[in-house]
Amino acid sequence: MATSTPVRRAWRALTGLLVLTALLFGVNALGVYVFKGSSWTPELALDLQGGTQIILEAQSDGATPSSEQMQQAASIIRQRVDASGLVEADIATQSGNQIVVQLPGEVDDETRERIEASAQLQLRAVLYTGSPATTFVGEDGQQTPYPTPDPALPATPSVAPTNGSDPAWITEALQAQFLAYDCANPTNDPADAPADQPLITCDGTGTAKYILGPVELDGSAISDATNGLEQQTGRWAVNITFNREGTETFGKISQRLYGQQPPLNQFAFVLDGSVLSAPSMDAVILTGKPSITGSFDQDSSKVLADQLKFGALPLSFEVQSTNTISATLGSQQLQIGLIAGLIGLALVAIYSLVVYRALGTVIIASLVVMAVLTYVALAILAWRMGFRLSLAGVAGLIVTIGFTADSFIVYFERIRDELRDGKSITSAVEDGWSRAKRTIYISKSINILAAVVLYILADSTVKGFAFTLGLTTAIDILIFILFTHPILQLLVRTRFFGSGHKLSGLDPEALGAVYRGRAQFRAPVAAGAKTSAGRRAAKSRGEAERRQTIAERKRAEQAAGDTRGATGDND
Repeated sequence: MATSTPVRRAWRALTGLLVLTALLFGVNALGVYVFKGSSWTPELALDLQGGTQIILEAQSDGATPSSEQMQQAASIIRQRVDASGLVEADIATQSGNQIVVQLPGEVDDETRERIEASAQLQLRAVLYTGSPATTFVGEDGQQTPYPTPDPALPATPSVAPTNGSDPAWITEALQAQFLAYDCANPTNDPADAPADQPLITCDGTGTAKYILGPVELDGSAISDATNGLEQQTGRWAVNITFNREGTETFGKISQRLYGQQPPLNQFAFVLDGSVLSAPSMDAVILTGKPSITGSFDQDSSKVLADQLKFGALPLSFEVQSTNTISATLGSQQLQIGLIAGLIGLALVAIYSLVVYRALGTVIIASLVVMAVLTYVALAILAWRMGFRLSLAGVAGLIVTIGFTADSFIVYFERIRDELRDGKSITSAVEDGWSRAKRTIYISKSINILAAVVLYILADSTVKGFAFTLGLTTAIDILIFILFTHPILQLLVRTRFFGSGHKLSGLDPEALGAVYRGRAQFRAPVAAGAKTSAGRRAAKSRGEAERRQTIAERKRAEQAAGDTRGATGDND
C-alpha cells in the first residue's frame, strides 16, 4: 500500500529539520575545531560575565571640552563598537573630559583600534614618492643627500604654488627633511601637521615615503563608506561616497590630476597622518564615488570603512587606563534568569499535559527542539556576529515561551473544533492546520515586527531583548512547519491517537462531537436518563449543536426526517 501524501510530506519536513540541525552543529563545529573562533556555549555580555574597561581622556590643550563634543565623541565610539557586532557595550562620559568604554570579555586588537583611532581622513595630492632609503634627486639629476637638515635652507617656495599638486611646494628645506625622515622613527607626528602645508609621511607598512600637498578634502565630506570586492580585480576595496560639496571638490581634483605624469597624477588618502593608499587618477570622477584599494582583506577593509563612515572624532583622545572589571550582575542573576525560564517551561508542560493529555507531549517535544536550535544558533552568532547574551536577552528567551504556548493553543483548538464538527481525526489535523497557520503567521509577524522596531529605536541595553525575541520567534515558526505539524500528522495515524483514546486529547466524545460524518449520528440518550454519564452526554450534545452551522442543522433535520419516513413506510 502506497504511503499517503500527508505522511510523505511529514517525513520530508522532519528530514529537512534533521538536515538543518546537523548543518548548524556542523558549522559551529568548524568554528570550534578548525577556525578556533567559536564555542559550544553562547558568549555572555558585560552584565553577566564582566570584561574590559577602557578610559579615554580628551586632549584639548587645557580647555574644557563642551558637553556636546563629548556626547558626539561617545556616540561615534558607540557606532564603531556596534559595527563589530552585538557586543552589548556600555559607553558613558565622566568627569567632563573622559569617556568610559566597557566591553564584555577580552577586547581584541581590531576592536581596540576602532575605539582609539581618531579616523582623521585627509585627501592630499602626491608631490613626490620614493622608498625610505632613496635619496632625493634634484632638478640637475644629481643625488643630494641631506643626512641632517640644515636649518638655513630656504623653507618658503620661491614661486607661489597655484594648486595642491604644484611642485613649487617642494622647497630645499622640504627636500632635506624628506631625505632625513625615517619611517620607523619619525621626527614629527604627521597627524599634527598643518592642513595648509605639505606633509612628509609614510604608508602604514613603512615601505614608501611621500611628500604630499596641502589638505584638499577631509573626512567631513564623506557621507558613506562600505567595503566590497572589485569586480575587475577581485580585490577588497573601500568604496567612498562624498556629499554634495565633496563631490564637487573631488571632481575638480580628478580633472586636474588626470593625464599628469607620475607621481603628480596620484592622490593620497591619509588616515591619522599615514598614507592608506595613493592611487593614480585614471579617469575624471564626477560622481563623487571613488574607491580606496590596497593590501586589504575583508576584515581590514571593513574596519577602515567603519572608521571613515562614522566620521572623525571632534576631539583627540588618549587611553588613560585599561582594566578588567567584574560582572555587574554576575552568575547569580544568570542563575535566577535560568530558573525563571525553567519554571516557565515547567508550567507550560504541566498545563499542556492537564488540558491536552498525551497531545501535550508534542508541545514539550517542540519546545525541546526549539531550545536546541536556539542554543546552537546563539553559539554561531557569538562567533560570526559577536553576539553576547545579556540579562535582557535572557528575558527575551523567557517571554518567547509564552508566545510559543499561545501558538500551540491556537493550533490544537482548531483541531478540536474540526473534531467537534464530526470530521475524522486525520482530516481534523489537516484542516485545523490550514486554518490555524494563517492566524499563527499573522501573530508571529507582529512579534517579529515589534522586535525589529524595538531593536532599531531602543537603547543598546534593550537591543539584546529585541534580538533574542525576534530570533526565537523566527525559530518558533520554523519548528511549527518542520516539527510540530509533521509529528502530529504521523501520530494521528497510530492506534492510540487515531482511535481517539480518552488519554490522547483527541477523543471526539469528550470534545462533544454528535456525529462522525454527514449522515452518521450517534443514538440519542433516553430522555429520562438521570445518570451522570447521561447528563455529561447531553451537555456535550448541546454544546455541539450550538457549534453547528445552519447548513449542518438543515442536513441533520433532513436526515432525521428521512429516518422517520422510512420507519413509517415499514409500518
